Amino acid sequence: MIAIIKYKAGNTASVANALDRLGAKFYFAETPEELETAKAVIFPGVGHASSAMQSLEEKGVDEWLKKTKKPVLGICVGMQLLFESSSEGDTVGLGIIPGALKKFDEKEAKVPHMGWNKLQDTQKHPILRNLIAKHYLYFVHSYYAPVSKHTLASCNYINDFSAIVAKDNFIGVQFHPEKSGSVGSLILQNFLDLVYSPEKVTS
Repeated sequence: MIAIIKYKAGNTASVANALDRLGAKFYFAETPEELETAKAVIFPGVGHASSAMQSLEEKGVDEWLKKTKKPVLGICVGMQLLFESSSEGDTVGLGIIPGALKKFDEKEAKVPHMGWNKLQDTQKHPILRNLIAKHYLYFVHSYYAPVSKHTLASCNYINDFSAIVAKDNFIGVQFHPEKSGSVGSLILQNFLDLVYSPEKVTS
């Protein structure tokens, strides 16, 4: 079963609705003990990185995430906190993926980056199965992760940034798959297949 981390910065309702539509079994988890019984974890997030990190620390979920070998999908702020740090509130992240997030330059365009945008420079990975260049996904964010060796797909708004990242058992998406219609559902289904039917996504 999939555990959705429930904390003060999580957009848990929309993620739960998206999993419901896919027929996936899930539950909400607030503690390391509850997370430990899951087969995989979805780590959602909205709002301020600093307060989100503090909420994780209150129940020790931050330390559990650093050590787990279970598949984890971070969404939006959930992805951002996988990195070492963010300039949003000088937040120290989980440090699972190297890199520091910066704020988009408000002198160049409207911030936050809000709306539909498409991926570019996509790499081969199960989470990207059946995605094509013309597919659009829904973004809402003011801070961005740099493009690095852990980037599976980038996007451009003011400058290039990481839209999908992966390292070991961790995958992060900057966009909101639960708000991205059928394309977002495809991303979530790919994650479920990666967890439950790995032969489907590696064939």
